[in-house]
Amino acid sequence: MTVAGRAPIRESSEPKTSVGLSGGLAVAEAMRQTRPDVVACYPITPSTIIVEKFDEMVADGKVATEFVAVESEHSAMSACVGAAAAGARAQTVSSSQGLAYMWEVLYSAAGLRLPIVIHCANRTLSSPINIHCDHSDTMGARDSGCLQLFAENAQEAYDNALMAVRIAEHPDVLLPVMHTQDGYTVTHSVERVDLVPDAAVTEFLGAYEPKVSLLNLENPVSMGPVISPHYGPDVKLPAVEAMLHARDVIASVGREFGELSGRHRGLTEPYRLDDADVAMVLLGSTAGTARVVVDGLREEGIKAGLLKVRSFRPFPDEEIAGALEGKSAVAVMDRSLSAGAGANPLFEDVCVSMYSHAVNVPLVNYVYGLGGRDTFPGQLAGVFQELLKIGRTGRRIPMVRYL
Repeated sequence: MTVAGRAPIRESSEPKTSVGLSGGLAVAEAMRQTRPDVVACYPITPSTIIVEKFDEMVADGKVATEFVAVESEHSAMSACVGAAAAGARAQTVSSSQGLAYMWEVLYSAAGLRLPIVIHCANRTLSSPINIHCDHSDTMGARDSGCLQLFAENAQEAYDNALMAVRIAEHPDVLLPVMHTQDGYTVTHSVERVDLVPDAAVTEFLGAYEPKVSLLNLENPVSMGPVISPHYGPDVKLPAVEAMLHARDVIASVGREFGELSGRHRGLTEPYRLDDADVAMVLLGSTAGTARVVVDGLREEGIKAGLLKVRSFRPFPDEEIAGALEGKSAVAVMDRSLSAGAGANPLFEDVCVSMYSHAVNVPLVNYVYGLGGRDTFPGQLAGVFQELLKIGRTGRRIPMVRYL
């Protein structure tokens, strides 16, 4: 859809292939290429870098987006809900306390089956106040009905920002997609990013044709009405089914994007896992450090492996169980806490995956990097050494451990 009163888009004349960008600026570039009709934001560190750059692009006429500077994150998501309900492509940006302030509206957006894209820079939740990374913000929203994709680096953040639009708008999904990158570690670190040409992105995304729209006067609809308990399951369960469909959609979109860019993205990314004896499972930027550790241990004759989870929602239970089957011990790394639970979010889902597919492998849960604390290669190497002991002895106590 075209926003009335906007100047025509000025296509960039510069050939762009590989450029140096931070993860935040890479996402802003992806936002420009996806041409959202409406972006509503209330800036919050460390995602502010995305908002500032995209707002600059709008002001410079590089994208014909209605940019709405709202008074809160709750209002930002509410504005996106209204825009998406009217048939627009809508996106927002947030982190930490801001994302928490959106939670109420996230449930509404998912329940209304609105394909809103949320660009998130992971940051810990207070208290105490801390602007650095862990995954407590997005884990707090894990049951909202939004898809969640995790990026390891600036390149993957850019790629996910493009694919999130296709995934969200797929007729078998029609749910909000939240894609994340670790605050500061990725958002503010400059790396080489290989960009897809504007025209190719436009062709890859296609035109958005909303299934329903509040502005379609020939087919009027009600959105968000009050319902009786009798209809509760009828409303909720289709969204659950859509989340299950999203597994195949994420995989198929990832394959298509791979044909376009040469970078194939699946629900998970195994590394030296086929013949591994011990393995580590994690989300986000620490995967890069873990690969270095795995390579070093391999040189010492230790068969270590890594499984990076890209899609946290929907959770790829079958893939994970299959990838970890036959290992002597596995460490599941959580960069968040679930106080009072038996273990922490990623570990719990991995456990369910293994149990439901009848895969019996000793698992232990490590919590690391809370509040942005660095995690060093030596610490991860120590985890693998402990896994070797667990594999020999079978002793997993304590089940939850801390770096």
